[in-house]
Amino acid sequence: MLSGCAQLLPKSASEIASPWKSFEEAKAAIERIEPGHTTLAELRLQGIDATNPNVQLLNYSDIVLRFPMNWVGARDAMDAGLRQCLEAGKACSGFAITVREERRERVGNFWLDALRFKRETDITGWSFNALLLTIDDRVVYTLYGGQPMLRAHEIARNPLGPLQNWGDSVKPPDIIP
Repeated sequence: MLSGCAQLLPKSASEIASPWKSFEEAKAAIERIEPGHTTLAELRLQGIDATNPNVQLLNYSDIVLRFPMNWVGARDAMDAGLRQCLEAGKACSGFAITVREERRERVGNFWLDALRFKRETDITGWSFNALLLTIDDRVVYTLYGGQPMLRAHEIARNPLGPLQNWGDSVKPPDIIP
């Protein structure tokens, strides 16, 4: 009977809406973009659009803040597409894409969890971020990263169980002078 109690523990999932179901799909989509050739219309067909909830529009000043140019030889060392974008001034804009999927599943002893003595949570998922820079209607630079596989295990212990935060709920009455 007690082994079945673990099924009563809460589960949750958190994801940011995107056209991709995995890190690999997101990576493949960004790698299909050809700097200098791919247009904004083609990006929209792939589901990469400023109207998506996971896409942040970047203006020229946002981009300049991401790429400080204060070291000697910086322009020579940078990617050609990035250099073109920075030289284009206000004609340069971009997209910052952030996608995350996280699943949290409570595991362990049901009674210890329910009474708040010990809560264990397994966390799995992935995260992906990408930067696309455009000049006028054409992508000139892409960069991506993230965490292909997220695996974590959280343990929260409360030696007093349900009484652990009891003192927070009992406050002395406010004194009005």
